[in-house]
Amino acid sequence: MTASQPAASGAATISQPPAWTDAARAQTFQGWIERIAPQHRLLPDTVRLASADASFRRYFRVDTSDEALTRIVMDAPPTQENSAPFVHVAGLMAAAGVKAPQILEWDRENGFLLLDDLGFQTMLDVIDPVDPDAARPLYEQAIDSLILWQLASKPDVLPPYDKALLERELSLFPQWYVGQHRGITVEGKLKERLERTFGLIVENNLAAPHVYVHRDFMPRNLMVGSAAPLGVLDFQDAVHGPITYDIASLMRDAFLSWEEDFVIDMTVRYWQKARKAGLPVDEDFGAFYRAVEWMGLQRHLKVAGIFARLTLRDGKPKYLADAPRFIAYIRATAGRYRELAPLLRAIDEIEGTQPQTGFAYGRV
Repeated sequence: MTASQPAASGAATISQPPAWTDAARAQTFQGWIERIAPQHRLLPDTVRLASADASFRRYFRVDTSDEALTRIVMDAPPTQENSAPFVHVAGLMAAAGVKAPQILEWDRENGFLLLDDLGFQTMLDVIDPVDPDAARPLYEQAIDSLILWQLASKPDVLPPYDKALLERELSLFPQWYVGQHRGITVEGKLKERLERTFGLIVENNLAAPHVYVHRDFMPRNLMVGSAAPLGVLDFQDAVHGPITYDIASLMRDAFLSWEEDFVIDMTVRYWQKARKAGLPVDEDFGAFYRAVEWMGLQRHLKVAGIFARLTLRDGKPKYLADAPRFIAYIRATAGRYRELAPLLRAIDEIEGTQPQTGFAYGRV
């Protein structure tokens, strides 16, 4: 689930909800919500769009007879979205002590779920991007939730974040960002540089100890309620993989960039808490931070490809607007390590820029 700012609170009848395009599905939804309404004290006539994410999932908010209580309905068409992983991971998170949506009802056949409502504001909504001191307590809360999640890790419970998956993710960059978005044929020296670098990235990332990985653990998916802890959303793609992934995702965000001193400060705080909790992080922070940077590089290359695909294939252009942030992340990390010099040259070729002798890590 990706929680964007909810729509205005004006009610809409379920016969004409703002996002329905399938009349038959709208009718099925109406029958379902009216059937479960008495048990959960729902007011079906108050259903309205809450948010939609990059997938085919959509979310509605519905009032209850308790004026202070609302619920969330997930609309996940079974032909396009499998809700089982969401339900499974929600249970794992609850068992770990992480605040995640509780599954109140699940119509598995039709892909409708009733969830408790974790609020209207994401961490991203309330952060002032020029005030790291004010943001620090929220990041501390996020780190505490992340450690609880990782401490609950067990093998063979979630899909493995293995070599095949890492390689599939990286392939999105040459296919969609370079080939489709930039219109560049990936061949010759460019192909050689990317393939050589991708091999190093996968090798380095697989060397990290494995724990539960959220895969989109970032402020846009963390909900700020009236009290701690933060609520965690959009976890249905969770895997068992490198411990470095989620802290890299949190501090090198898809929609928000910080100066490096703040990134290092919060990464140190995570590392200290993780060590104290007995999680398998490297005893040397320098080595750990290097591993986080290499894991972040994997994510940035993947997300640049995904955002290009969302724009070019799925008609969602707002995502590609954040591409410069990812290119800056990639350039910054590639500029630190001699082994990544081929990637830096490849990025210069792809972006049509001159090779740089230095880099700026800060905001894009």
